[in-house]
This record gives sequence, C-alpha cells and structure tokens, in this order.
Amino acid sequence: MSESPETPTSPGPAAAVARTQAAHAAELDAGGPLAATRDRFVLDDDTVYLDGNSLGALPRSVPGRIAEVINHEWGELRIRSWTEAGWWTAPERIGEKIAPLIGAAPGQVVVGDSTSVNVFKAVTGGIRMAGKGCTEILVDATTFPTDGYVARSAARMAGLAVRPVEPARIADEVTERTALALVNHVDYRTGELNDMTAITSALHSAGALAVWDLCHSAGALPVALDACGVDLAVGCTYKYLNGGPGSPAYLYLRTGLQERFESPLPGWNSHADPFGMDPGYTPADGILRGRVGTPDILSLLALEAALEAWEGVAIEDVRAKSLALSDFFLECVAAYAPAGRVRSVTPAEHRRRGSQVSLACSPDPSAPAEEGGTPVAGRVMAELIRRGVVGDFRPPDVLRFGFTPLYTTFADAERAAWVLGEVLRDPAGAGPAPAPAVGGAAG
Repeated sequence: MSESPETPTSPGPAAAVARTQAAHAAELDAGGPLAATRDRFVLDDDTVYLDGNSLGALPRSVPGRIAEVINHEWGELRIRSWTEAGWWTAPERIGEKIAPLIGAAPGQVVVGDSTSVNVFKAVTGGIRMAGKGCTEILVDATTFPTDGYVARSAARMAGLAVRPVEPARIADEVTERTALALVNHVDYRTGELNDMTAITSALHSAGALAVWDLCHSAGALPVALDACGVDLAVGCTYKYLNGGPGSPAYLYLRTGLQERFESPLPGWNSHADPFGMDPGYTPADGILRGRVGTPDILSLLALEAALEAWEGVAIEDVRAKSLALSDFFLECVAAYAPAGRVRSVTPAEHRRRGSQVSLACSPDPSAPAEEGGTPVAGRVMAELIRRGVVGDFRPPDVLRFGFTPLYTTFADAERAAWVLGEVLRDPAGAGPAPAPAVGGAAG
C-alpha cells in the first residue's frame, strides 16, 4: 500500500466516482488476528465510528460487571466490599493490567484521578527530584493545552521557568539547567509519533528527567517505558483503552525513582498506614505513593472490565492493523476525494505515525464565499456525522479520524473516505459546524 498522504489524482468536483476500494476492503477484513475482536464491543452497522481517539467504544463486558458492582457489591455487601470485593486494591491491581500495554514491569503503574491531576503529580514530583541548580522545565510546544497549563502552574510554584520546545528540537535545547521535559508521545492534532527512545536519551544525557503523556498511544501502538528508560508517564484510559467517559487515568513511576518521589498531593490513600489516622504524613512504599484519595470505584471497575477486551491480543498485531488501516484510508481518500480539498498532515512514514489520520480541509474554490467565518472543516465534519461517519475536527481546518484496531474495520475506512468524497463534492449538503469534540487532558 502507498504511504503517500496526498491526493494528486483525485477526481474533480461533481465527477462520477467509481467505488473501487470496497471489494478490497472486504478482502482485508476477511482475516487477520484481530478479525473477531470487533464483536467484543457494542457497535452498530449503520455508523462508522472513527472517534476512538477521543472516546473508545463500549466493551460488552462492562454493563454486566457494573450491574454486579451496583446491585451486589454496593447494594448488598456495602462497606464490606472494600475488602471482600477487592475495592481497596483496585488502583494498583488495574495498574498491573495496563502495565503490559505500556511496556512496564509490575509495580510501576497505579490508576486513579484524572490525567490532569496525574500530570501535576508527575511534573511536580519530577521537579522535586531534579538536581540543584535547575531553572527550567521544557514543555512540548505542540502539546494539548491542559498539559501546558498544568506544567506552567507546577513550574511557577517551584520558581522555575517554562520553555516550549518542538519535540524534535529537545535534544538540541535541553541543558544542565533543565529539570525535566513533558512530552506527548503522539501529537493530538496531527497524529505524529515522537521518538521516545531518542528524546528520553537526550534528556538523560543532560541530567534531566523524561515525563511522557501516553494518552494518544497507549492501546494503539507498542509503548516501551522500561526499555526507553522513561522516568514518569501519565495517560488516560477512555481513548484506545475504552474505559468509558471520564474513566480514571494512570501514573507510571519508574522503580528506581519511587523512593525519591514526593507527591504534591499526599492523601490518606498513599499513607504508609492509611487507617492509622496519623496527623504526620509517611508515604507508602512503591507505586502506592502515587495514590491520593478514595478511589472512584464505579469508574475503576468499569475500566477493569473494559480491559478484558485485550485478552489474547498482541499489541504488535494492533500496531500492524493500525498502520494498514491508515494506509488504506489514505488510498481511499486519494481515490474518492476531489483534488486539492484535503491533504494529510499526519506523517506518511510509519515510524512517525500514531493511530489517527488528520486531514487539513480547504474550501471549495468554485463555491461562493460564505459569511460568518464558519470553519469549513467543522461544516464538513457535521455533514459526515449526519451521514453516519463519526470523527471530529480541530479548528481551524483539521478533520481527525481515529483508527482503533480492536474494532475498526477496513470497510469502515473505505466507507468513511467514500462519504467524505461525497460531502466534498456536494458543499451545499454541509450543515452548521458542531462544537469541537470534547477530549480529556490530551484531546
């Protein structure tokens, strides 16, 4: 398959277009190690769902488990469930289920709180572990805004400066005065995959810590935190991990740093003796010191059930299908979309691509100019959604299509490209722009 993100041979507006890729999609869907995993999710045949990079689909294992938690564990056992149903140990138990998906050995991942809270814990804790004489932290210049907001707040409290740097420039910009860098593994807007190995190595060479945001990579491609020597990492669970809206995030803390980690949010759940009610704080050993307050049990246990969808799945197979899906989608866009209307801003090279395709959408040059300044990408996405293809857009001009290999099919990719071509050839059919889709701390 071609990796070209361009659409050089696309037919012009109003041209008759043959649906040439549909049979090929059926052939691609006929086999492969993930051919049956779609059945593990609640989906409908009338909708192409390509917004799993904002909110994953509902795993079939979740509703029954939550009913059991509500009716039996909360309804009958009540307070006894903290011990008898394992509620108390859920944060670290579920962390152990996520750990293999992010390349972490046991005892380094704990689940709880939001991504934003975990970013604050990681950045502040990292600053406190930094060497004396550090005066700044680096922040991914392309980061989702929340990460930047939190990092600036943490730096301000510590009296450090914040310097935004393009990820590809971190190796050149880090100095002995840098405490740490907060970097997104995948760019939420373009889908570009940053080089975790090289960036982490460059930071360590200068004596700085590496803090990674995995929101757009965990569950979509192999992540190797331990192998790359990452110090701290955070991630959400409601995208490619399908944990549900607002499901709790996780914190990774490398084993060698755990004794030095000083949480900026020392809650009773991370105390060495949480039921001793000692007014003085003594942190628990190991990853437990990443906990804060009482766990959000309903969301935690929904996430635990959702992770059952990963049973028997190899992340390498997920990555292979992800790349094949996005390659095929780009081929279909090239075949179906009018020339010059969309271009990929997602890198063509596999080593630089996450699991989404972002298309910059241009106005139809033959259509009369519209008043009001409504982004054309917003209007196009609104019409796509009306016609049963769900992606999202980021102002001013980016259409985002997320590919979740556990349930996205090649037929989904082909249909999405076909409908996109129809909408672009029929600008009168585009409706008012929707609000940009809501994401979490990594959009």
